[in-house]
Amino acid sequence: MHTNTDAVKTVLGELDERLGIEFVRVNADHAIATMPVAGNRQITGSMHGGAYCTLAETLASLAACEHAGNGRTAVGLDISATHTGRAAEGRVTATCRAIHLGRTVAVYAVEIDDALGHRVSTARVTTVLRDS
Repeated sequence: MHTNTDAVKTVLGELDERLGIEFVRVNADHAIATMPVAGNRQITGSMHGGAYCTLAETLASLAACEHAGNGRTAVGLDISATHTGRAAEGRVTATCRAIHLGRTVAVYAVEIDDALGHRVSTARVTTVLRDS
């Protein structure tokens, strides 16, 4: 995966493409992405919690790759998510902010809001930084 700060040129993974994730901004400190609700719903008609987690981990991992720098990569180590709302239509927007940017570990808070700006999920993602 490679990104350019704020001019998002990212090679998407297969799952990212399948879920319809679109990156708005990606840098080490702050990243934003969106994802459609349609196609990512559970049987109840609302966004699947696993889709929220995938969006959060994908965005945090890309931000961590930016922090890691050339010749290094980031891999998700831990994710904790609390789903507090229900998105049933439109797009959700994830905003990722760095909590800790270390040499071997990067930690991010990811807040996901529905199309009306209501919080639907909050995640904390820890990534481990490795040489490629």
